[in-house]
Amino acid sequence: MSQEKVGVLVLCTGNSARSVIAEYLFRSMGNGIIDSYSAGSQPTGKPNPFAIEVLAKNGIDASDARSKSWDEFSGEGAPDIDIVITVCDSAASESCPIWPGAPIKAHWGVADPAAVEGSDEDKRAAFAKTYEQMQARIAALLKLDFAVRDERFSAALREIGKMDDANV
Repeated sequence: MSQEKVGVLVLCTGNSARSVIAEYLFRSMGNGIIDSYSAGSQPTGKPNPFAIEVLAKNGIDASDARSKSWDEFSGEGAPDIDIVITVCDSAASESCPIWPGAPIKAHWGVADPAAVEGSDEDKRAAFAKTYEQMQARIAALLKLDFAVRDERFSAALREIGKMDDANV
């Protein structure tokens, strides 16, 4: 794997749960070679407390997390983005901004834990499942050779998004 920094942007509609979990997992697991960000097309304004809780439970400090608009990553002065990953179906189907540098795009659909109704324990279980799914997918991505970002890399990135519970 190349030591060149790789910019990863994880998108979801609200940028409060799945994308925040993925952003901080990338930060934790990326061994200093990943610059990770998350954003939403319609940010909720704050991260879901259960997302912050599941990260903390797993030793990841996300106290500085915030819900961001994807517009922050599309204009002048935006960080370099090499990979854009959508994690919710609605964000995947939206017309995304034009990202400078034509990053590789992939969809890693994950059920929205913030949509789970029930007790706090039911919600915690949903967030724990999302955490595990994202952790497995990110681990798979980190095994790829970032130095060769060709069609095979893109295809592998898309295949990672098809991982189901049996692969996690």
